[in-house]
Amino acid sequence: MSAPQTDRTWPHPAVVADLAALRRATPLTHCITNVVVSNFTANVLLATGASPAMVHAPEEVADLAGVAGGLLVNLGTVTAEQGEAARVAVRTANAAGVPWVLDPVAVGPLSMRTALAQELVAQGPAVVRANASETLALAGAAGLDAARGVDSAHGPEAALDAARELAVRTGAVVAVSGPTDHLVTADALVTVPGGDAQLTRVTGAGCALGALVAAFCAVSGSPLHAATAAHVVVATAAERAASAARGPGSFAVALLDELSRLEAPAA
Repeated sequence: MSAPQTDRTWPHPAVVADLAALRRATPLTHCITNVVVSNFTANVLLATGASPAMVHAPEEVADLAGVAGGLLVNLGTVTAEQGEAARVAVRTANAAGVPWVLDPVAVGPLSMRTALAQELVAQGPAVVRANASETLALAGAAGLDAARGVDSAHGPEAALDAARELAVRTGAVVAVSGPTDHLVTADALVTVPGGDAQLTRVTGAGCALGALVAAFCAVSGSPLHAATAAHVVVATAAERAASAARGPGSFAVALLDELSRLEAPAA
């Protein structure tokens, strides 16, 4: 793996360019996501400049997945029906060349979603966005019983070898979230510092980040650039939101505001 590239902070020129492209294109972003976070996810996409579509019915997903700019499959509150919708949407997206993102929420301790995540990751996501424990579980690593629901019991650095193995096996960018985010490919590592601890106190911040990765995949030149842009944008907006927030409630509102206000400084 190449040496970490740690210069991916705002206003990195490539990130600025990708954000400008997203706002010009307003990409339709199809989200098969969990019921806890749907509203917040849609608002994050709208605030940043994308166009959300929260369509879950197996009878409808093929109509949308083939024409969307990007697709998110999030397993946070997965049911048998939503699992079938994910399978149909992924098949349709792959056939149409639509990039898609897998967010394997809480895989490892929960058998149904773990089996589904393993099935889906074999279908070629552009990006896998997960915390460290989920990355270890998806890669088949040991120590999975330490995961605590949707929270990670491991730091992102502990999952780097597993992330690289998963990236080699699937061809995906594996984005491991934590205090510092690590974006791993078969031969590269990009680190994204920053953000704020209040992101962990707002329901759906990580899930919305996965949707934003899918939106950037629709306009960026590569999945790695897309994942990097999404992580940098959220980290920067979170830092700015935290400076004005009084707690997690006002932080969530301020995060949306800062995502909508994020602009490159004048030259």
